[in-house]
Amino acid sequence: METKLTIRLKKRVIERAKEYAHIHKISLSKMVESYLESVTEVKKEDIEITPLVESLSGVIRLHEDFDFKNDYANYLTEKYK
Repeated sequence: METKLTIRLKKRVIERAKEYAHIHKISLSKMVESYLESVTEVKKEDIEITPLVESLSGVIRLHEDFDFKNDYANYLTEKYK
């Protein structure tokens, strides 16, 4: 069900928004609706870990003092010599 909403905005904002909507071939109403939908969407806090990712967790064991950033930097240095 759609309902009408009246809002007050600065004239220059409305003009720019109309121009943007025209260029992107979208109605101003749809643009506002999409924005409001995105900022009010209930986001799931917990990221679900799939069984595949779960099964791969802990497959590689590295020493605590292993510097993976330094190792990767060395790899890239060698690769792009």
